[in-house]
Amino acid sequence: MHRTHTCGELRGQDAGKRAELAGWLSSVRDKGAIMFFTLRDHYGVTQAVTEDEEIKSQIREISRESVIQVSGEIVLRTDPNPGMDTGEIEIKPETIKVLGRCSEVLPFEVAASAGIREDLRLKYRFLDLRNPKVKANIELRSKVIGAIRAKMTDLGFMEIQTPILTSSSPEGARDYIVPSRVHPGQFYALPQAPQQFKQLLMLSGFDKYFQIAPCFRDEDARADRAPGEFYQLDVEMAFAEQEDVFSAMEPLMHEIFTKFSSSEVTKPPFPRIKYKDSMRLYGTDKPDLRIPLQIADLTEAFTQSGFPALAGKSVQALCVPSGSTAPRKLFDRLTEELKGEGAKGLIWLKAAEGTLSGSAAKFLSPEESQEIFAKTGAKAGDAIFIIADERQAALKLTGILRNKLGTEFNLIQPNSYKFCWIVDFPMFELDEDQKLAFSHNPFSMPQGGLEALRTKDPLDVEAYQYDIVVNGVELSSGAVRNHSPELMLEAFKMAGYSQEVVETKFAALFNAFKFGAPPHAGIAPGIDRIVMLLANAASIREVIAFPMNKNAQDLLMNAPGTVTQKQLDEVHIAIKPVEEKK
Repeated sequence: MHRTHTCGELRGQDAGKRAELAGWLSSVRDKGAIMFFTLRDHYGVTQAVTEDEEIKSQIREISRESVIQVSGEIVLRTDPNPGMDTGEIEIKPETIKVLGRCSEVLPFEVAASAGIREDLRLKYRFLDLRNPKVKANIELRSKVIGAIRAKMTDLGFMEIQTPILTSSSPEGARDYIVPSRVHPGQFYALPQAPQQFKQLLMLSGFDKYFQIAPCFRDEDARADRAPGEFYQLDVEMAFAEQEDVFSAMEPLMHEIFTKFSSSEVTKPPFPRIKYKDSMRLYGTDKPDLRIPLQIADLTEAFTQSGFPALAGKSVQALCVPSGSTAPRKLFDRLTEELKGEGAKGLIWLKAAEGTLSGSAAKFLSPEESQEIFAKTGAKAGDAIFIIADERQAALKLTGILRNKLGTEFNLIQPNSYKFCWIVDFPMFELDEDQKLAFSHNPFSMPQGGLEALRTKDPLDVEAYQYDIVVNGVELSSGAVRNHSPELMLEAFKMAGYSQEVVETKFAALFNAFKFGAPPHAGIAPGIDRIVMLLANAASIREVIAFPMNKNAQDLLMNAPGTVTQKQLDEVHIAIKPVEEKK
């Protein structure tokens, strides 16, 4: 009733027609004798032009970002704007009607909102989203989710919704808990993931399940992780093994990333990299394969070295082709940055014909220098970077350095999405207290089954667990599931959980396994991360309509907030005063 056309619809062939448009008054250029202004809605922007004194007077009284209706004739522009979809035409307004006046001073310019402080953007997110560049990320998200749903349906998966209010279970992160009004002293938990429910669906006889699932975890924010809640493509398949999951996910990922980008995308089958090999070659289980560098292990060459900085340590190196021409200040800056990451230091060397120069070259024996050449494959003009530490720390730091070198030396392959699978994760690891703990998903199937759990060193047991990684970002973890009650009890026992805990915390799943459980496997790629990568956004908050800030606060809705005493009494909750820190 308020418009005959949208602000992104009109073209040259519409000239001579009449139109009614409605939208936000975006900009005004008052030239005195003539006035130009633009109207913006969800679909685009249309320019209006007038010499009518009454219309000009009206517009001068209307603040920008007010919602108005403009009626008038569509005319061809004398100076077409090829940068606008509607750039061939403009409106000659005959009537202006205010539908919703902007009566407050704008906290920021809508067109420039992406460059202002994040806290202000989040407080006035409804204004921030009016910026077409910001809104485009949310539109992209909608299209990506729609395409994923269509593809999953084509692949034979059924979309099923699982509960939001459920029970608390030890799945790796802190739960958000919800007190029960009708069951005093008892609590629901918001699901960290629909893990148990999707496995129960397989046990119920469904074959292929998916869901665009909300997940809730009380954990800190990162650039690629939203605090509080996030969405994932939750997937589970009955009578499936690892390769069945890969065969379903690879065409999906290739299609989505090809459809919504102009970049080169890894074609199926994606490379499979063992966890141990990924750590050895890249220093991380999330390798960015756009960077053509692999770590060289020099440890053996320095076992008996007379150079204290390297002797008896795990020595890891990276060779940058033609890197020796970089300025000295870059080498010094990288050294300081690595120290900030916890490194004891960074040795850098420049290769010439058979000789090395640099920060520690004088401490190296001729034999050690030749081993560096041999292991790194260095040639004249290359730069070599060396980190020495305890093995795990050395690999981690070299992995961090590898990413920095990729950026600093422009080694990252542009316009590409490089996918891979990381497979064969260890089933267990030692936690901070040096106690055995699950390293990944506790519901995973150990390779070798019950015999492996009972006969092998726990730290040597590998699981059918896998991550899908693209450009150094983990999109998802997944696993072949443990579907044997006996095996489940043994695995949890090794991780310190008694049978009573398993039967209590995982009662539904544990009991269901006793009634005929099919082999099953699944995965859950993060929707937010997929869209973040496709939008080339620096933060995951850029692709979420109403994100929380880094402190898990919703500045727009003022959450979390206080509730009334009556509300607390109804759920049988008393607030314990927070002790002041001394």
